[in-house]
Amino acid sequence: MLDQNDIQSKVLIVRREIQARLGVQGRDLGHALRRSGRRLPARVRKHGAALAEAEFLARNPKMARRLDGDRVQAAFDEVITHLRGIDRGEERKGQLLGLAGTIAANLLLVVVAFIFFLWWRGYV
Repeated sequence: MLDQNDIQSKVLIVRREIQARLGVQGRDLGHALRRSGRRLPARVRKHGAALAEAEFLARNPKMARRLDGDRVQAAFDEVITHLRGIDRGEERKGQLLGLAGTIAANLLLVVVAFIFFLWWRGYV
């Protein structure tokens, strides 16, 4: 059976990983998960919510008895596995490439509109 210190250490590890990999901070794990939003898949958010609930229940000794240690460990493993697979460099590169593609498409649209305007006015 997990005690309060085990759960708090797991929650602290998850919060540090969320902060390191996603750059999201929060008052507690539930708040950090809400702030991370769609950057985490639904199944990972669900497991994270189970960890946040375990954190809340572990504060009260009578409620802590209701915790399922295997479920908490499985949720911890799932969240940590996903978070450690995130590469911030690849994310940034993808964002920059998306921005460059948007700028290129807009620039192409402006050039085509300008050439159409010149053709319409009879200069080309």
